[in-house]
Amino acid sequence: MVKHIVFFKLTDNSDKNKELVKKKLLSLQGEVEVLQNIEVGLNFADEDRAYDIALLTDFNDEEDLKTYAVHPYHLEVVAYIKKVALSSKVVDFKY
Repeated sequence: MVKHIVFFKLTDNSDKNKELVKKKLLSLQGEVEVLQNIEVGLNFADEDRAYDIALLTDFNDEEDLKTYAVHPYHLEVVAYIKKVALSSKVVDFKY
């Protein structure tokens, strides 16, 4: 299995905006066949180093992660995220 984790820092980190981004990210489930599991967490820590949203996704293997990366619906979500995020960080690992 492969875990794909992404942290997002938003331009507007209000609760309302974080909920909108969460809804958009969760919409990937059912749209991208290779996506085995998805979790989206909204940060509540009030620290300068904190990011606003954590995305945790699971795939069967690296090939499925590559398929996800270029899936048309995923690319739509990425385009949306790029409009509302200041930055992101990623970690991919096998487990």
